[in-house]
This record gives sequence, C-alpha cells and structure tokens, in this order.
Amino acid sequence: MSAPQTPPGDTVPRIAEARPPAEPSSPEQHARQSRILRAAAHMGAEKGLERVQMHEVARAAGVAIGTLYRYFPSKTHLFTAVMADLIDRFDESLPEPRPGTSPEDAVGDVLVSASRRLLRNPALATAMLQSANAAGATAVADAVRIDTTFRGIILRVLGIGEPTEQDVTLVRLLLQCWYGVLQSSLNGRASLAGTEGDIRLACRLLLAPRSNAARS
Repeated sequence: MSAPQTPPGDTVPRIAEARPPAEPSSPEQHARQSRILRAAAHMGAEKGLERVQMHEVARAAGVAIGTLYRYFPSKTHLFTAVMADLIDRFDESLPEPRPGTSPEDAVGDVLVSASRRLLRNPALATAMLQSANAAGATAVADAVRIDTTFRGIILRVLGIGEPTEQDVTLVRLLLQCWYGVLQSSLNGRASLAGTEGDIRLACRLLLAPRSNAARS
C-alpha cells in the first residue's frame, strides 16, 4: 500500500495515521531522521506550514516518501518533532543563570532566550506552535517530550529537585501562558519588548508560590 499524500493546499495539520511512528534505532536511521528534521525546518522557515508538502521534504532530505511517513505520519508529527528537536538543543546549550539573579527571573531569562530563538523565524515558529497545539499526547509522543523537557529545564533553573504537585501545576500554567504570549507576538498583537515584558512578569507572578520560594 502506498503512503498517504498530503493534499495540495492543505492548511490544517492533521494526524492522518492511527499507527505509532517508527523510532530510529541505528546510526543510519538517526542520521536519516535528522536530515528529515533539517529539511522540514528549512522549508517551514521559507514557506510556512500550509505550503510545505511532505513529498518535497522527502526529496530535500534524500529519503523515500514511505520512509518519511514511517517516521512522521503527518505534518503535525513532523513539525512537532522539529520543535522537540529545537528544544532539546536549546536545553543542551543553556547557560548558567547570571549571578545574583532570582530563580523566577532566571526562568524569565530562559523563556525570553527561547522566545528569541523561536521568533527569529516567524513562519517556522508558527508551523511548530500550530502543530504542537494540534498534537494529542497519545498520538504524538513529541508533544509530551516538549512539555517534559521544558518542565525539566524550568525546575532545574528554579533549583527544585523534588517538585510538589503545586510546583508541577505552576510550571504547566507558566508554559501555557508562554505559548499564548508567543502566539500573540506571531499574530502581530504584541511587540517584541511587550512580549518579553509579559514573559518576565508571568514568571514572577506564577512562580512566587513555588515550594522553595523565599518566605518573608
């Protein structure tokens, strides 16, 4: 059976397959998947989500269309994976907090830095956020990976090794707020300075009740 094709002009990312995507296991398969993600990121930045076609990504990555669909059954899977890969690399290159910075402001620095990296390519950022927002946790494992990685980053910056249930809830609310602020910026409803100010304020307000916050 031939792999499904994304209809030309399809503007809504869809999850077209019920089967779980294949996971690379060999160095060659990992290299192939990396080529796919690089090709998708390049095309997403150049064209935006609606104009990216799966067969074009396969051709640019040098893989068969069936191989692409085996790893990424839809554009939702593909661009959610692009975002997960970007966040993994962001985590690996995260600098130490500035001396004297409060934990909540250090988190603000992290989210502002991540925002700048995402907003550098607005078309790609829109493609990633739209796909990640459409991704169901049970169908697209990379959606969970994004949340888990960012939660780990924030808790680490806050110095919380054993988070309470409230800590996890506060971080989840902060990330949801961050996604919303990013979307407003991409929609042209907030300036870059306003976006960064909103992110820092959200960090101070939402992280104040965390378990290791200094008490007056």
